[in-house]
Amino acid sequence: MKAIWNGHVIAESDATVVVEGNHYFPLDAVDATVLRPSDTTTTCPWKGAASYFSLEVGGRVNRDAAFTYRDPKPAASEIQGHVAFWRGVEVVGS
Repeated sequence: MKAIWNGHVIAESDATVVVEGNHYFPLDAVDATVLRPSDTTTTCPWKGAASYFSLEVGGRVNRDAAFTYRDPKPAASEIQGHVAFWRGVEVVGS
């Protein structure tokens, strides 16, 4: 799987975890140079607290387009250390 935004491959892995239709990429499969920490957080009743990153590619910023559950609840433990994307990020098969 590949995650692409603004013409740039921001993540690529054959070991994504799919939860609720989202492909969660291992953190080491993500181009860390495009991630910008965000203060945004949300809470999911069964996954726990999500932290967000904005993406910066080619001078454009996509706010809060990546999210991760750093310490997920036990039911979602498989996504610990993974990042998912939304807000216009295209996730496609390799």
